[in-house]
Amino acid sequence: QVQLVESGGGLVQAGGSLRLACVASGRSVSRYAEGWFRQGAGKEREFVASISWSGGRTDYVDSVKGRFTISRDNAKNTVYLQMNSMKPEDTAVYYCAAALFGGGSRYPNEYANWGQGTQVTVSS
Repeated sequence: QVQLVESGGGLVQAGGSLRLACVASGRSVSRYAEGWFRQGAGKEREFVASISWSGGRTDYVDSVKGRFTISRDNAKNTVYLQMNSMKPEDTAVYYCAAALFGGGSRYPNEYANWGQGTQVTVSS
C-alpha cells in the first residue's frame, strides 16, 4: 500500500507562488504516473496536472497551462507542483494521486492511491 502526504499549501496573494510536494511511502511509485487534482468549495474534484513515470510526459488542464509546472524526483519518491501567477480561482484543496500504470491520466478513477490534501488559498 502506498501512502501519499502533501505539503506546501497555504495562503498567498494573487500573483504569488507556492510549491506543493507529495511524498510517497510504503512502496516506490517511481514506475507509476502521478497527478495533482483540486477541489474547490462546492465543486467537483478536477484534474490539474499529471506526469508520466519517467517525467517525460506531462499534461495540464488549460486553466493552469503556462502557470503551473509538475515535476518529480523518483530518487526521493516525490512529485511537485510549482504554482506561479496564482489566481483566486486556484483556491482549493489540492490532492496528489498515484496511478497503477506509467502514463498520465486526467481521470480520477484511474488513480489508485490518494493523499489527504493540502489547502491552497489565493487572496485577491
